[in-house]
Amino acid sequence: MDDIKKIVLTGGPCAGKTTALVRVIEHFSSLGYKVFTIPEVPTLFTQAGMNYLTKNKGFFYEGEKATLEVQLLLEDKFLRMARECQKPSIIVCDRGALDISAYMTPEMWEQITRSVGTSTPELRDRYDAVLHLVSAADGAEEYYTTANNASRNESNDDEGLRIARMLDKKVIHAWTGHPHLRVINNHDDFEAKMHRVLKEISNVLSLPQPIEEERKYEVEIIGAFPDDCIDSEITQTYLKGYPDCEERLRKRSWGKKVVYVHTTKKKTAENEELVTERQINQNLYEIMLPIADPQRHTIHKQRKSFIWQGQYFEVDSYHDRLEGLVILETKGIAEGEPLKLPPFLRIIKEVTGNKDYYNYHLALR
Repeated sequence: MDDIKKIVLTGGPCAGKTTALVRVIEHFSSLGYKVFTIPEVPTLFTQAGMNYLTKNKGFFYEGEKATLEVQLLLEDKFLRMARECQKPSIIVCDRGALDISAYMTPEMWEQITRSVGTSTPELRDRYDAVLHLVSAADGAEEYYTTANNASRNESNDDEGLRIARMLDKKVIHAWTGHPHLRVINNHDDFEAKMHRVLKEISNVLSLPQPIEEERKYEVEIIGAFPDDCIDSEITQTYLKGYPDCEERLRKRSWGKKVVYVHTTKKKTAENEELVTERQINQNLYEIMLPIADPQRHTIHKQRKSFIWQGQYFEVDSYHDRLEGLVILETKGIAEGEPLKLPPFLRIIKEVTGNKDYYNYHLALR
């Protein structure tokens, strides 16, 4: 069958990927999908004799190159199998190709991808969604353990926690630029983390979902952001659409990296909506711009994305006619769960559910 979605489950050490994979298989199989899973290739290699901590540069290079080659081969073979399946299918990868880049220098990664005949943008575009589960080492330290994975190299102490947090953020940076990268928080209730995984995959499969408000706050910046936060510039243009349908174009850039996304949101019931996102090229983006809604301004804003104590945040600083407005948006914090506000932000007021602070309304002329 066609239109087979390929989804990456990734994250730092002890993030809950193994449990999430089981939940994904059970949930979507019960909905009639055939779920194919690609095993974590570095774990297979470690069990077979590869040493990713070796100081032998030649051995390390050949091992990482082989890791990428086998990752791509497994994905391609399972995609062929899925196309011959007689029922709707999805492919879920326990880590994806760009995870490999987080464990080496950019120069070696460039050398490996070139020798394999690919590139970072090509590898990023292989997947329909990337779900990053935050490591328990960040915000849920009491649950962090290395006992459930014999191939894990991090120690279960303060230094091990530091390394695990660092790896977590390096993996997020590796996938930055993917239009459907979603970071799944740690939660006091682990079930909430698993629920978010199922919800995000359901969105990718265009299954209607309950409308859930992310918490939003108008804030003031009173200190410096973490050095490892991700900076991007966003240009958001709303299009003339159908009634009860919000349609927009988004251009998001990280340095020299630019991604264009076309999004539609349509209510299918009073408390249910269908969100469809697709990455488009620059030509199509420019072709669609002339059908912009004349009643709405184009929004320009700078976004800083970061993890703080296991919770994922996005802070948008608006430009032009909205200069001075700063909005903090949480991602996936469960109802009743306390907000772990970073010390460099001060809340002016909560605006969750206040339509005046939705981008769609902020854009009104």
